Parts: sequence; structure tokens; C-alpha cells
Amino acid sequence: MPVKPTKVVVITGASAGVGRAVAHRFAQAGFSMGLIARDAGALEEVRDEVEKLGGTAIVLALDVADACSVFAAADRVAGIFGHIDVWVNDAMVTVFSPTWKMTPEEFRRVTEVTYLGFVHGTMAALRHMRPANRGSIIQIGSALSYRGIPLQSAYCGAKHAIRGFTDSLRAELIHERSRITLTMLQLPAVNTPQFDWARAHIARAPRPVAPVIEPETIAEAVFRAACKPAREYWIGLSTLKVILGNMLVPGLLDRYLAKVCVDGQQTDDPIGPDRADNLYEPVHSLHRTRGSFSAESASSATMSFGTLDRWVPYAATLLAGTLLGGLLVWRTKLSGPSAARLQQRRSNGLEAR
Repeated sequence: MPVKPTKVVVITGASAGVGRAVAHRFAQAGFSMGLIARDAGALEEVRDEVEKLGGTAIVLALDVADACSVFAAADRVAGIFGHIDVWVNDAMVTVFSPTWKMTPEEFRRVTEVTYLGFVHGTMAALRHMRPANRGSIIQIGSALSYRGIPLQSAYCGAKHAIRGFTDSLRAELIHERSRITLTMLQLPAVNTPQFDWARAHIARAPRPVAPVIEPETIAEAVFRAACKPAREYWIGLSTLKVILGNMLVPGLLDRYLAKVCVDGQQTDDPIGPDRADNLYEPVHSLHRTRGSFSAESASSATMSFGTLDRWVPYAATLLAGTLLGGLLVWRTKLSGPSAARLQQRRSNGLEAR
């Protein structure tokens, strides 16, 4: 009796956080996988976890900013397992800082990993998926790919770039009548180690903007997206609010985020002079799935199809209600003292003709 081929997934950023949780979830479904990140030791730990959960994995220690290394890794996965069914782009770095405190080199590094790393991974996946005319590419995005926030200009710029790149590629695949699916997941704040090891030029230690979701919840959403691809998935009610709010009242959101998101991204703890960061080199001691904020993190979240044609009617209704409310307020003001003065002038026969 022929053996059914094993499904194969490649995960970048697999050594910690969302990527590590994604590896666990696909392992539970019996997938074989290629694990990509910079820290070989951390990846070995993830491989052990994957095998205990029922999966099979190979370790591919590399920097996704290096395109040639990513392409070679894809070739190795396909050579060992025979094919690639799913590719998950997740690797990222960030810097918490006002723009004027960052260096051009820091901006470049965030862009090379967080944006170009996705481009390299996508191109590597396409090299193997296009000849077979099948496969699923999943981009781990963020609500911040629609709406930038203070202290994360480099990261937000990279996430915006990923969305633009993904939209362009999707249209190209449709034109080609390709059966390859391309899905972007827009995430809320997630409790990962990034807040413990990201470079920071701020007074206090970074933290996620509440509400916060556990990475295992995101991993479940990624697995669902692999099984049921869609253009986008929006994870969490906060993501929905941010994206639709930015569509309707971007200027108001500018002021709101300026007010709440500077302090809202910092704990009460000052940053010590010995804080290590992973911008250029991994911080091995902090590799784990969850970060430091489990006490406030939720283990579930809404998951909606993030297509604007689905949500525009709701947004339009909300906008119409807002405009109607403003009109009623304006009419009320008009019918107040000004109307009374006009009536008085009429009674005195002084109105202009």
C-alpha cells in the first residue's frame, strides 16, 4: 500500500515566539519542516520539541537578510523532503525608538530582516512552488502594516512594505492563473520575547500595547490559514478596530496614538546598561515561545477574513452614523441662540431684505 507523502512546511524565525509556536502546531499535524533562524542551538531545541510532538525537522541556521542562504535552504528542504507545501515568513527584528534617535544603519538592518527577509523567503518558495503549480505562502503581518505607531517607525515601515509587496505578487499569480495561494495574517500585540531582546532607545523597557495575545493562538490561526487560505486574516478585535479606524478617521487616530502609545509601549522598569539586543546577533538565553507578559495575555482571539469588501459596508455605516451625528449637532447649535436672535430681529422688523 503506497504511503501518503508527508506535508512539508518551512518556517522562518522558528527559534522563538510566533515562529516557534507555529513549528509546534504543524508538528502536531505530522508535518515535516525546515526550521530557519540565526541561532543553531535554539533551533536544535525546537527540533527536539517538534519530534516529541510528532513532526520531523531539519535545522537551517542562517540570516534571512542573506538571499543566497535562504535560497540554498529551500533547495535543501526540497532535496530532503521532496517538495515544499507551505512557507511561513515570520523572522523579524525591530528597534523601539523615536525616529531621530535611530541610526541609518539600524533602519537598514530592520528593513533587511523584517521586509527583505520576507521577500527572500517568498522568492525561495516560488522557485519550488511554481514548477509544481501548488503551495501556500503565509506572511506574518500586523495591524501595523495598515497603521504606523510611535516608537516603531522602522518596523511599521517594513510591515507596510510587506503588504504592498504581497498585494503585487498576488495580482501576478492571479494573472498567471497560478494555484499558489498567498495569505497575510494581520496580528495584534503578541506576547513574544521580542520585547525582552529588541534594541531600544527609550527610557523604560518595551512592552506590547494591550490587549495582548499568546503566540499559540497565532500559531493556530497560521495553521488554519494553511488549511483554508484567504487573502488576509485579521486576528483579534484590536486589529479590526485599528484597521477600520485608520480607514475612517486617520487624523483622529494620529492624535490618539500619540497620546497613548508612547507610554503604552513602556513598562515601569528602566532599561539597564547591560541590556542585550538581537538586532545583529541572536541572544541565545532568551529563546522561548512566550515573552514576559503571560499574566495579561489572552489565549483566544477572533479571526476574521480581512477583506475590505467584507468590512467596507460596516465601515460606511459607521461613517454615515458619525456624519449624521455631526450634522444633528450642527443643526442643534444653529437652532440655538442664533435662531433666537433672528426671531427677535424679525419681531422688531429689522431683518435684512
